[in-house]
Amino acid sequence: MIPIKTQNTTSWPQHLTQAITSLNDLVESLGLPKDLLTQGQDAQHSFKLLVPRPYLSRMEYGNPNDPLLRQVMPDAAEMLEVAGYKKDPLEEADHNPQKAIVHKYKRRLLVITTGTCAVNCRYCFRRHFPYGDNQLAQAEWQSVIDYLIAHPEVNEVILSGGDPLMMKDALLANKVRQIEALPQIKRLRIHSRLPVVIPARVCDDMLDWIKQSRLDIIMVWHINHANEVDEELAKAAFKLTQVGVTLLNQGVLLKGVNDSVEAQVNLSEAVFSVGILPYYMFTLDPVEGAAHFDVSIEEAQQLMGKVAAELPGYLVPKLAKEIPGRTSKTVFAPVLS
Repeated sequence: MIPIKTQNTTSWPQHLTQAITSLNDLVESLGLPKDLLTQGQDAQHSFKLLVPRPYLSRMEYGNPNDPLLRQVMPDAAEMLEVAGYKKDPLEEADHNPQKAIVHKYKRRLLVITTGTCAVNCRYCFRRHFPYGDNQLAQAEWQSVIDYLIAHPEVNEVILSGGDPLMMKDALLANKVRQIEALPQIKRLRIHSRLPVVIPARVCDDMLDWIKQSRLDIIMVWHINHANEVDEELAKAAFKLTQVGVTLLNQGVLLKGVNDSVEAQVNLSEAVFSVGILPYYMFTLDPVEGAAHFDVSIEEAQQLMGKVAAELPGYLVPKLAKEIPGRTSKTVFAPVLS
């Protein structure tokens, strides 16, 4: 696949300030039907719209069914009450022992670093997360270090959010240095969508602190469709692999976005072509407001069976679901025909 070309000469903080935050601007920028303004208004008030312009540039003008647009476009379906869809679908509140920490698995824990993102994905499983209750002031970061010291079995820290890369690099580097000072920690994992929607986030300041770290650093990017892989994203991925970062991709199976064999095959081919290994393809977490994106596990297994027939094994992501109360992700085998 030939990467889509987009120009990117603006710094990542500037892109954040220039992001689209109104439904009217989104509709006008893409030449979309005006009736979308009416049908998405209530959803926009419920969960605000946020789309950076580098991501917008990869959407097809005039196409209301563009797979990237569908991920960020407020929809009236978000306001429907659907049985089984909850504000906390993964029951993270039950594994939130102290402010900013989610500790579900034995040897790794997740730190909520920020409540903000560079893009608001309409299917986000944390769209209702109480970030205000989990926001750490800089002086409170020591509480995370103290928790790690009290749990010597933990050898991997996962930075999540929101999006951890919304932090400026000086602040992020300082937090990483404190984690590095603990001999028990071997790996740092960073889950982010920011370099996908604003590839300029992979800047010299980021590369500098990464090169100085003793930790094995893994970045898990969130790419759902091959059209998200453009020339600028490819450059960002290359810079990170050059400094030793392992790049993985985990996507979400979304109805109307990537729930076809062609979309899944193209996605795996596209991410691998820029140095990112397909890792997980998650079924939708049943979060309130996102039921219209759901694909059943049975349908997903059938789909991934057909994908497995098209690709070598290392390009087939594991079909998985996070089920509350289990000690690891639940992986589902593709159904082969």
